[in-house]
Amino acid sequence: MGRDTPEYGDPMHSGRRMRLWTAVLEAARGHTVEVDHVCTATVSVAGVDSAALAVILNATPRELLHATARTASELEDLTLTLGEGPGADAMSGGPVLVADLTATECRHRWPVFAPAALLTGVRAVFALPLRIGGIRLGVLDLYRAHAGGLGAEQLADALVLADLACAVLLGHRVDRDDPRPERIGLQHPEVHQATGMVTVQLGVTAEVALTRLRAYAYSHDRRLQDVAADIVARRLRLEPARTHGDRGG
Repeated sequence: MGRDTPEYGDPMHSGRRMRLWTAVLEAARGHTVEVDHVCTATVSVAGVDSAALAVILNATPRELLHATARTASELEDLTLTLGEGPGADAMSGGPVLVADLTATECRHRWPVFAPAALLTGVRAVFALPLRIGGIRLGVLDLYRAHAGGLGAEQLADALVLADLACAVLLGHRVDRDDPRPERIGLQHPEVHQATGMVTVQLGVTAEVALTRLRAYAYSHDRRLQDVAADIVARRLRLEPARTHGDRGG
């Protein structure tokens, strides 16, 4: 996500991940973890009022997967409609942390979004990009009614949870019985390899290649990692979108 990330073996980092893992499991209430559970946990640990997670898809600039509150959903719609705002900037850049939308620079940077967001009762916005290397998956947007930045610990927690959201988006099954939550994260080399191969084979961007992989996995009821492994082993080849469907090759 465009930042230096501590090694998973680091005791302090592992301790943080364990604590946040527990928060996500509590939100999941015994079910398999999904992005909505990650959003709920992020609201709690980051001290914000709501959160939303949007992803990049082939046909649209972004699509909302989950919002914890109506206000967050409305602001995601506003971001999509206007094409501006912290969430829009974070899609193509690094984290965008806005402590006070009434600031002059905010009105200059987002002349339509900033005043509209204020009318919904939101004063601060923290947009965290969801990335794996150069591949953009989406953005995790956090909203708060009062002004003020995130504390150092709150931001560190939110960034770890954003990484966990990436893992969930990539199809990593995160269950209560997983004995080593510190391993959950962006550790899917076969997905990176398969994305690169599809990028070359189809002549598309990495984002589109990953979207094709995810769509194939979903439509065939398979894990993304398994589909990626078949691509890397050349047991499967995705055909260009203009054909009638994907087939093995």
